[in-house]
Formats: sequence, structure tokens, C-alpha cells
Amino acid sequence: MIFDSHAHLTDLRFEKDRSQVIENALTQRVSQILSVCSFFTEREAEDFVELLEDYQFIFGSAGIHPHDAKQRDKLWPKLEQTLQMRKVVALGEIGLDYHYDNSPREVQKKVFRQQLKLANTRGLPVIIHSREAMEETLDILRSEGVSSGVMHCFSGSEEEMKACLDLGLHISVAGPVTFPKASRLQRIAQTVPLDRLLVETDCPYLAPQPVRGKRNEPAFVRYVVQKIGQLRGMTTEQVAEVTTQNAQTLFGITES
Repeated sequence: MIFDSHAHLTDLRFEKDRSQVIENALTQRVSQILSVCSFFTEREAEDFVELLEDYQFIFGSAGIHPHDAKQRDKLWPKLEQTLQMRKVVALGEIGLDYHYDNSPREVQKKVFRQQLKLANTRGLPVIIHSREAMEETLDILRSEGVSSGVMHCFSGSEEEMKACLDLGLHISVAGPVTFPKASRLQRIAQTVPLDRLLVETDCPYLAPQPVRGKRNEPAFVRYVVQKIGQLRGMTTEQVAEVTTQNAQTLFGITES
């Protein structure tokens, strides 16, 4: 059984065949999925609620993405409301994105801090997005006393991985680990402590090499698990078991 620890199932690209995508995941032994709600359009919010109500094995996370930090005042009440749902088990994805700069950097940092404080208040682990901003991301995490969460879709250096681990964070590996030239990420996948390793798709983005160029979906997380197994000299089943247990522990999930 595999736990896809980061999927965007409410993305519009799944609107026409979402139920089939979920069935595909089950046929590939994906037993649990964390669906991440970031943008809070009315349609996405409705779909998010339905997913969590209709599927016992789908859990949720909600947060204001750094792209949308400038809409903080509009989105904050919806965030607080969503976090009250029983099956919402994390706050995120949140963080800093200096690649696109869709929101001003100072605004991103302010909203990031506010959400970290909210997560601490509610006792929720955080899902961190950091793109071209790792140093400032880590500084903020340290200053806010964060000790429970995951660096989602990790793409940093070994030194940055160690800094994340020192904070108590998990490291999540996604489809790019399967790319032929991803030697640095493959090294990370080999060296991260097994008890801190998660796997994810970040679907519909970042499809693994065997399906590269297609819309990603939770069923394809198996390619990530297989690659990590090859890199670490483990069976696919062993990687699946340990990463599933890690995700369940981090997110406080006991249901199978």
C-alpha cells in the first residue's frame, strides 16, 4: 500500500474524470491520499469537501499558497473554516516562491509567518513550498519554532536537506527523482533517513519519467516508489510500507 502525500485532486484538470482517477489509484495499491487545497475558488472548496466526505481514504490539507499571499484578507476566513474539518490533517502548502513572485516577497513572508503561527496554535503539521527561497524559508521556520511538517517536492542540496532534518521536518520526493539527469535529487533519495522520507505526486504536475508529459495522477506515485527502491537497494514494497507509515505518523492518521 502506498500513501501519496501530496496531490491536487481538486485541480480543474481532474474535473471531468476525478472519480476514475481515484479508481486508477486504488488499482495501483495507492491506499491513502492527501489532497491539498490551495486556491479556495468556490468550485475547488466545494470539490474538496466532497472528496473528504465521499472517500474514507482521502485526507486533506489547506493553506494559502505563496502565489496567493496578496489575497490573504479574502482567503483567511475560508482557511480557518476549512481547518476545522475533521479530516483536514495539515496546514499547507505554504511558504515562499521567488521564482514567479506572483505576490510581493514581503507579503509572502508575512503570510507565511501568520500561517505557521496558526499551525502551531492548532497543533497541525505544515506542508512547505519553497522555490528559489530556501535560505529565507529555513530562517522563518527556525524563528517560528516549527518542528512538525514536510518539505514538499524537495529539490534542494544535501546541506539544505540536513537543515530541514535538523528542524524536525520530513523530506518528500516526487516524480523528478525518476528523471535521467536528476542526480542530485537521486542522491537525496538515497541518503535521507528512512524514517523521514515521504513520497508524492504533486499531481497534476511533475509526471514521472515513464509518463512524462502527461497529466500526473496518484496512480503514478508507484514510479517514485520504484525508483527510490532501486536507488536504496530496497523492494518497492519496503519503500511503500515505510513511507506510508511515515505519512500516517506525521499526519496523525490511523484509518486504513
